[in-house]
Amino acid sequence: MKKDRVHAGVDVSKSSLDIAVYATKQHWSFPNNDKGISQAVSLLASLNPTLVVLEATGGLEVPLVAALGVARVPVAVVNPRQVRDFARAIGRLAKTDALDAEVIAHFAAAVNPAPRPLPEAMAQELTAIISRRRQLQQMITAEQNRLHTARKSMAQRIRMHVSWLEEELASIDDDLGRMVRESPVWRGKDDLLQSVPGIGPATSTSLLAGLPELGSLDRKQIAALVGLAPFNRDSGTLRGKRTIKGGRTHVRGALYMPTLVATRFNPVIRSFYQHLLSAGKPKKVAITACMHKLLTILNAMLKHGTVWNQVAPQFKFIGPCS
Repeated sequence: MKKDRVHAGVDVSKSSLDIAVYATKQHWSFPNNDKGISQAVSLLASLNPTLVVLEATGGLEVPLVAALGVARVPVAVVNPRQVRDFARAIGRLAKTDALDAEVIAHFAAAVNPAPRPLPEAMAQELTAIISRRRQLQQMITAEQNRLHTARKSMAQRIRMHVSWLEEELASIDDDLGRMVRESPVWRGKDDLLQSVPGIGPATSTSLLAGLPELGSLDRKQIAALVGLAPFNRDSGTLRGKRTIKGGRTHVRGALYMPTLVATRFNPVIRSFYQHLLSAGKPKKVAITACMHKLLTILNAMLKHGTVWNQVAPQFKFIGPCS
């Protein structure tokens, strides 16, 4: 390890935060409460670390990671199994909170995982809520469709069920809004995403939950991850149509309606959409290309921390997705 590089490990338990720095004798312990978290963040920020690593501990690490994100301290939350395997590989089998912190710090220096300020536990919780919201919407649609053919004796029961489902959906939306407001990391990203014409709260939270990599990958990588990168279907001298496949279908679904709205009200996407139609592209192909372009813009915004008005001029040209 170079002398100017500092790798810290934090062992998080219900009662304490144990901090160690790799290749030094430095060790600190703070209570796992608001005061202790504030002290731990101040200490870690003063060390100017290259990276701070914590294990995902079922949510116990979330407040500290969010606070580190706000303080702009590079932090990665890793799978505990990775650290256990690493400890066995280096022969560190003894377990105390202080020793665990040392092992995590050693792991940070040796493996150097990519900083990920969005806690995996929070992402999983948000994903679960988004999934439940999608289920409720599907159930409401199904019940409303049944009303068209339901006998009078059943129609009232169906309406009562729809009413209950709509109340549950409203409660889910309240939970989503609260989660985003309570996370400083998500709140900042949510503000950036919603500055784009066509992106509302539902789409923003869906992207935060389903695509935590947004802003950390390049444009080709993020498009491939979502399944919006066109694949060639060529054989010999034959040239087939370019198609999209694979990827995260739920994220594509979340982008579809905002893209339709953007083709009417977002000047950059509208101009691009009209250009494609004028060039003879089918509407379905044009919409897919606009989804790709919108995703590219959102990725650039989160990567550079810029709002729509700052980033839009870079995408005002007419042509292929940048």
